[in-house]
This record gives sequence, structure tokens and C-alpha cells, in this order.
Amino acid sequence: MKRSIGLGLVLAVALTGCTTASGSYSSAGLAPIPGSITYNGQPRTKLTKSPVGSSFPHSFTDQWGRQVEEIYIIQPDRSLLIAERHYRPVFSLDDD
Repeated sequence: MKRSIGLGLVLAVALTGCTTASGSYSSAGLAPIPGSITYNGQPRTKLTKSPVGSSFPHSFTDQWGRQVEEIYIIQPDRSLLIAERHYRPVFSLDDD
């Protein structure tokens, strides 16, 4: 029992070291699609009160009727980077 708890703690510390401390991403992010906040360029208003590196979600329906959720990260110049994009399934096999 003690050995499994110790192993769990070691793994938790190792995973913590895998996160980025600076909050910066080396990639350019995902390309915007219709419905994305940055589809027609960066927004004109700057997010001045939000800390650099913070993230927030944005959900919308794309042009094919799919539910999309994007995660944005605020960059040091206050521009937005699309870090993640998830498509929600249109139907579920569990529906009756």
C-alpha cells in the first residue's frame, strides 16, 4: 500500500514537471474556422484585465451544424491563440 502511494506521488511530481511554466506555446496554434473568435483576424478589443497565459473556452456551431468548443490562450501581446479544438458528436449510441 505504501509503495503504491509513493509511486503515485512520484508520478504526480513527474507529470507536474511536464507542464509549461512560462505559459507560452511554440506552435502557431490551430487555424481559425468560421465561428472562431479569430476567424476574421484578432478581435479589436484587447483583453487587458486577463493575465497573460490564461485560457478560456468558446463554444459555437460550425457551418455543418456540429458543436465546436475551442480553448483560447491569451498571448503576451494580448492576441488570442487557439490551443485546442473539440468537436462534440452529433449523436450518441446511448440515445434512445
